[in-house]
Amino acid sequence: MPQIAQLLETYASQIFWMLVTFGIIYFGIARMMLPKVEATVDQRNKKIADDLATAEAARAEAEQLEEGGDKELVAARTEAQAKANAAKAKAAAATEKSLAAADAEIAEKMATAEADLAKATASAMASVESVASEAAADIVAKVSGVSITPAAAAKAVKAVMANG
Repeated sequence: MPQIAQLLETYASQIFWMLVTFGIIYFGIARMMLPKVEATVDQRNKKIADDLATAEAARAEAEQLEEGGDKELVAARTEAQAKANAAKAKAAAATEKSLAAADAEIAEKMATAEADLAKATASAMASVESVASEAAADIVAKVSGVSITPAAAAKAVKAVMANG
C-alpha cells in the first residue's frame, strides 16, 4: 500500500523529533521542576505538622489553665460562702444583741409606764373618793336634810367602792 509507505516516509522524521522533544521536556521537568514541587509539598506538609503540634500544645495548655481556673473558682466560691456565712452570723448576733437591748429598754419603759399609771390611778382613785364623799354628803343633805360629817361620808364611799 503506497499510502502507508508514504506516511512512514513523510511522518517518520516528524515522529522522531517529536519523541526527542518530549524526551527533553520530560527529563527537564523530572530534573528541574519535580524537585521544586517535591520541596514545596514537603515544606507544606512540615508546616501543617508544625501547626498541628502547636495547636495540640495550645490545647493542652488551655486544658491545664482551665483545670487551674476551675480549682481557683472552687476555692474562691468556698471562701466567698465562708465569708457570707460569717457575715450572716455576725449580722444575726448584732441583730440579736440589738433586739435584746431594745427588749430591755422596752421592758424598762413598760415598768416605768406601769408605775406611773399605778400612781395616776391611785391619785385618781383618791381624788374620786374625796369627790364622791363630798358629793354623797351634799346629796344626803339635800335629799334628807340631814347633815353628815365628811368622815362618815368618806367611810360610806369606801365601803361602797370596796364592795363594787
